[in-house]
Amino acid sequence: MKTLTEGLILREQNIGERDKLVTALTVDKGIIKGFAKGAKNIKSQNCAGTQLFTYSRLCLIESKGRDTYVISEAKSKEQFFGLRKDIANMCLAQYFSELLMNILVDGEKNKEVLSLTLNSLYLLSENKKPPTLIKSCFEMRLLSICGYMPDLTMCSICGEYDRETFFFLPQTGSLICSHCASSDSLPFSITMDRGITKALRHTIYADDKKLFSFSLNENGLDTLNRATEEYVIRQTERHYKTLDFYKAMR
Repeated sequence: MKTLTEGLILREQNIGERDKLVTALTVDKGIIKGFAKGAKNIKSQNCAGTQLFTYSRLCLIESKGRDTYVISEAKSKEQFFGLRKDIANMCLAQYFSELLMNILVDGEKNKEVLSLTLNSLYLLSENKKPPTLIKSCFEMRLLSICGYMPDLTMCSICGEYDRETFFFLPQTGSLICSHCASSDSLPFSITMDRGITKALRHTIYADDKKLFSFSLNENGLDTLNRATEEYVIRQTERHYKTLDFYKAMR
């Protein structure tokens, strides 16, 4: 049975001298694996459509008794060429892929996640926003969509919304204000001023269309990135090699 869908190629693996096994985030089927015969051949119609970080129109054939599909046709719609011009941005995109493949359930569709990923790659590819800003937005919005939304509305102890300084606790996804914090009892935390706190809240509470519409200075973005990285690592209970590689390439 043939199925037409659209999907973003998250990973490509060479199979022999001619073929590929790709992992794609699709509109209708979530994350799937697909076998593309002859896709390594530059003359193949499936070559461009199965390249890493290509958004393609895919024709899938179900494989009986297997959890993979056969990709009979892959026609590229968007290739995000700008990613290939900057090794750090390419590494960041690979981190996005690793995070997606770790947190999403195979076969479970989520158009909101696909939209977030495509928007993030577009902004990264076109240098529309600082990579660190894109990264923090992607991390926090992805985890929030997938059931890991933190509670950043107020201090978890006194209920205060607005303070000059808050401490973010990645392990619990909560805030403690400077008035309630005690150096003796405060667990691992990240200190944030009013602007960084506002930005962190924005990454999870803002409307989708305004997700990337904020700014911070370089130091502020570095602190925001540290907070979102720690939240990802502690909530997913996994270390990401692609994240280390990206940080090394910055």
